[in-house]
Amino acid sequence: MGKRSARRAQVLDATIHPLFSDGSSWDPMNQEDRDQKYVRRVRPRSANQRALLEAIDADHLVLALGPAGTGKTYLAIAKAVEALEAGRVGRILLSRPAIEAGESLGFLPGDVENKMAPYLRPLYDALNDRLGGKRLRACMADGSIEIAPVAFMRGCTLNNAFIIIDEAQNCTYAQLKMLLTRLGWHSTMVFTGDPDQSDLLTGMSGLSEIARRLQPLEGISVVQLDEEDVVRHPLVASMLAVI
Repeated sequence: MGKRSARRAQVLDATIHPLFSDGSSWDPMNQEDRDQKYVRRVRPRSANQRALLEAIDADHLVLALGPAGTGKTYLAIAKAVEALEAGRVGRILLSRPAIEAGESLGFLPGDVENKMAPYLRPLYDALNDRLGGKRLRACMADGSIEIAPVAFMRGCTLNNAFIIIDEAQNCTYAQLKMLLTRLGWHSTMVFTGDPDQSDLLTGMSGLSEIARRLQPLEGISVVQLDEEDVVRHPLVASMLAVI
């Protein structure tokens, strides 16, 4: 009876803690079931998505604002991969605030990439879609794709790079100002976020204010997406309209 209880406890532990249990943790570099590359170009599904893609082609700094499911992050990843494969940039740099959505996960084991992996999973998923698992692993190994927590970006000058700052609504005004000033020569920087879904305390997010101040400047695009651009389940757009 004791052995049976122990086995049941192990199974329950693996179910509750899939990220950290031995042999069942999610590894962004090991997604064999998604090891597929889509070579076709991404096509916009709405006028605002088309505007976002055109803005990324035209300007070196783009802020994409809009609700969840509008394709902001996926389109930015697609353009980043396109630029890397065309040789227009030498690397892709991904960054995202390490902010939990209303609950604390506590201490995360491993190095910086291991600690950031749960927060960057949507970015890894999009990269797997565009590059395939094998190519993604190779790019991570040779530094073509890098992960840099927001906290580690101070002091960097990002030349010849495509930088994506995801979930930017969880950055303060000071953090966003710091990130904006990292932009170097021959680089493109894209911020994505939903100002209405910040996990910071009320009034701490700086995304809306930064977007308002930058919008009049030449060479900077602020693209606003809305419920009509949602590409997830149709219920997502319906719910966003009332909540």
